[in-house]
Amino acid sequence: MKAYRIEKYIGPAGLRLVEEADPASPVGRQVVVRIRATSINNRDLSDLHGKFGLPLDHIPMCDGAGEVVAVGPDVTRVRPGQRVAAIFHRNWIAGDPPRDLKVLGRGAEKNDGMLAECTLTDESELVLLPEHLSFEEGATLPCAGVTAWYALFGKDTLRPGQTVLVQGTGGVSIFALQLARAVHARVIATTTTPAKAQALRRLGAESVIDASNGVDWSGAAIEAAGPAGIDLVVDIGGAATLEKSINAVLPRGRISLVGARFEPLTGISGLFMARGLHLNTIRVGSREHFEHMNQAISAAGIRPVIDRVFEFADAPAAFEYFASAGHVGKVVIRC
Repeated sequence: MKAYRIEKYIGPAGLRLVEEADPASPVGRQVVVRIRATSINNRDLSDLHGKFGLPLDHIPMCDGAGEVVAVGPDVTRVRPGQRVAAIFHRNWIAGDPPRDLKVLGRGAEKNDGMLAECTLTDESELVLLPEHLSFEEGATLPCAGVTAWYALFGKDTLRPGQTVLVQGTGGVSIFALQLARAVHARVIATTTTPAKAQALRRLGAESVIDASNGVDWSGAAIEAAGPAGIDLVVDIGGAATLEKSINAVLPRGRISLVGARFEPLTGISGLFMARGLHLNTIRVGSREHFEHMNQAISAAGIRPVIDRVFEFADAPAAFEYFASAGHVGKVVIRC
């Protein structure tokens, strides 16, 4: 099989395409999956730059979808020919996160990444894809999709008529917009370009704030929300945006904090105490969250937003395109 490994921590140029033996025949509860597509997350780009301190020469990327090609004798959850996606956290199946949760998720060990033609997993790590989605669409779900679902519904359930503020046009924000609209919540979105603002309106954002000319998006969001206020902010910026998120959300509202860019709450922790806010730090979600999300996606007919699809041989170019931050939705690599 063909696979990419990280040879040097110098960004996309450090990826090396290799030819390797196919996974061994599965035993016990093991499953061999022929990967058909994978999608890029900020976490994957950070990995290429060595920000996690992982050993070199591992297969990167946490998202992937494909078809089951072989199963071990004890497998009961899937069968050959079924279309599946692999979950982000290999050991978070349901309930609260386990004490030994591997926060970096799939792609943090030598051979568990998805930028390859095949992978070997335990059956517990797989979920079936919604029938109406392609492999490319299914590959966008494990990290960004489940993160957005957990941010909206994982702790306290978003209710119809409530107002959500999302930031930007990355994968998590777009999924949060789509899922919030599916339960008839109001969505206010922020962006930094007029073109992206148009895309957000087409996807159902009730109000879009273009902060490209220095507009205070926090104040503008409060004004756009009106007397009802903002019930939930899905914050993707961490320290760069958190204070404005705190100012924008209602007293006793909630903020779902997404991403590894979060820094210590120096200077703003008092705001949480004064306003009684709930801060949910988001670590993607469990297999159960994934399965619940897929039920909602199927029922609502949601289709993930894909900005561009690259072929496997062009994986470094896909990362370069992703790093330019011009995309709306997900960037996918077809395997």
